[in-house]
Amino acid sequence: MTTARPEGLSAYIAVTAAYWAFMLTDGALRMLVLLHFHTLGFSPVQLAYLFVLYEIAGIVTNLCAGWLAARFGLTSTLYAGLGLQVAALLALAQLDPSWALGVSVVFVMLVQGASGVAKDLAKMSSKSAVKLLAPAGDAGLFRWVALLTGSKNMVKGVGFLLGAALLASVGFVGAVLGMAAVLAVILIAVLMFMPAGLPKGRKDAKFTEVLSKSPNVNWLSAARVVLFGARDVWFVVGIPIYFYAVLSDGTPQGNRTAFFLIGTFMAVWIILYGLVQANAPRILRAKSRPTSELIAAARGWAWALAGVPAVLAVAALIANGPQTWLTLCVVAGLLVFGALFAVNSSLHSFLILSFTKAERVTMDVGFYYMANAAGRLIGTLASGLSYQVGGLPLMLGIASGMVALSVVAVSFLTPQDGQAS
Repeated sequence: MTTARPEGLSAYIAVTAAYWAFMLTDGALRMLVLLHFHTLGFSPVQLAYLFVLYEIAGIVTNLCAGWLAARFGLTSTLYAGLGLQVAALLALAQLDPSWALGVSVVFVMLVQGASGVAKDLAKMSSKSAVKLLAPAGDAGLFRWVALLTGSKNMVKGVGFLLGAALLASVGFVGAVLGMAAVLAVILIAVLMFMPAGLPKGRKDAKFTEVLSKSPNVNWLSAARVVLFGARDVWFVVGIPIYFYAVLSDGTPQGNRTAFFLIGTFMAVWIILYGLVQANAPRILRAKSRPTSELIAAARGWAWALAGVPAVLAVAALIANGPQTWLTLCVVAGLLVFGALFAVNSSLHSFLILSFTKAERVTMDVGFYYMANAAGRLIGTLASGLSYQVGGLPLMLGIASGMVALSVVAVSFLTPQDGQAS
């Protein structure tokens, strides 16, 4: 039986715990910002603007973070991510309702940008650590990747519910200050007790190394752009605002009820998504299948995923406006989308680590998650714009088309030397 090195396992647990704490605040902060500013009268497009710099920062950060981790070590980028998130939360607490609309938008965009940098520093550190600490063999690697990614998303789902609950109970400022305090305690604990097991960095790492020369890494990154764009085109702005319009009557009590129900749905979606991700190796029977079969599976699961928003878009066209039956269809359909998306995402996360080599893992993972952030940026912009212009049908139609493009990109993947074909 394969077992992990004791030091490596301790480092994996410490990194995962820190990443969990970070993602709890990340999920809560997204829901806080979205619902708080929607109640202040922000349009869907203006709400999308609030998250634009967050995603742009992710693109730049992931491009640089792989080199920074290779140069200074994975623990350095993890600590930087946690510390920057604490600073972003403290800054957001200084938001003054009396500020002009334009000033508020710019301020929140800048703070969200800092939070985006923090998130991707922490994310790249934890995902790269799996490649270095996991037991040898593709089956063991897939299990560890799925466990980290699935558990992270379940925690982020709890964060969505936490953010909505905190907004309804202690308000915006109290919520961000409380989260900053908890995350600061986590950072101090990690700084004091991080075990050995992660590389310290190499001084000769060059920034030009971040650009991958591997066709597999590049095609998989392209698939990641459109896959996550397809999720965020409905997830970021459109669906929460649609649910708010259906659930809230405009009164303070109605708003609180809507906050709770929207937060609950988003939390359940992310938690179930994470649960499926964690079990993806079992669902795919990955232990007994070669890489070539998993590449083919990625195409098949993506086609299945593309069909869900296509069906929902047709239903929205038929309904021609908010209807109870349409809302129930959207809820059920998006839960199915989440399960299929989780399998697709887990396959991609395994394949990127399978395709990369240990000596440049932070570079390739950083490049790959730069593509991930680019997809989220495209999805964020399209979410507010498509919902404002064409409502649910256009938004869901775009999501289906983007998933179909991911199938095209995955079709170019091939098993590498040393992988079963």
